[in-house]
Amino acid sequence: MRTIAIAVALALLAGPAVAQQQTFRNERGQITGTASTSGNVTTFRDRSGRITGTAERMRDGSVQYRDAMGRLTGSATASRR
Repeated sequence: MRTIAIAVALALLAGPAVAQQQTFRNERGQITGTASTSGNVTTFRDRSGRITGTAERMRDGSVQYRDAMGRLTGSATASRR
């Protein structure tokens, strides 16, 4: 879970850009999932390619996390500078 959180943070910090992809592997080197970012949405997939969730950066800088069915599962608010 920590690896996914770090991937989300890195993907969202990159800002709007071309699609980016990160592959996650276990200690044996087997692929366990991927995260791909396009615009302000990061999509997470399991090793079979099924969507497991998304993270979307909103205009105000906050992030909304949704499960595979599109249900809101959490959010994070960006600090103001």
